[in-house]
Amino acid sequence: MTLPSVSELKSQAKRLRRALNENGQVLSHSQALELVSAQHGFRDWNTACATASRPCDFAFSVGTRVSGTYMQQPFRGEIRALSKTGPKDQYRVTVQFDEPVDVVTFESFSAFRSRVTCLVQPDGIAVKKTSNGEPYMRLAVGD
Repeated sequence: MTLPSVSELKSQAKRLRRALNENGQVLSHSQALELVSAQHGFRDWNTACATASRPCDFAFSVGTRVSGTYMQQPFRGEIRALSKTGPKDQYRVTVQFDEPVDVVTFESFSAFRSRVTCLVQPDGIAVKKTSNGEPYMRLAVGD
């Protein structure tokens, strides 16, 4: 996820506070910082600030057009949700496929997926693997 810098997060909070105050909703600066943090998926301002201060090693962000394979089937799509998770550098990514992907290779039936969520490493390769050792998902930026 591409997270704005700490100064940009503070600017967002300032603009939010000003806009709400103009509409009669009184909001302190710290409350605005907490709301901006929540909008970016963090539990509080301290967590957002600490994360924004670290360099990002993930090439994907919400809205990024991606291609790759899911369950060894090719796809094109868009990242709809993204969050860093766990103590390791792992990301929970949700991809909306342009066209549903048939995840069953057996000829007598199909199981199509339009949107999937998967845990991936910074290189875009899924943490979990199928029974034949292939990663569930491989992501690449662009179509």
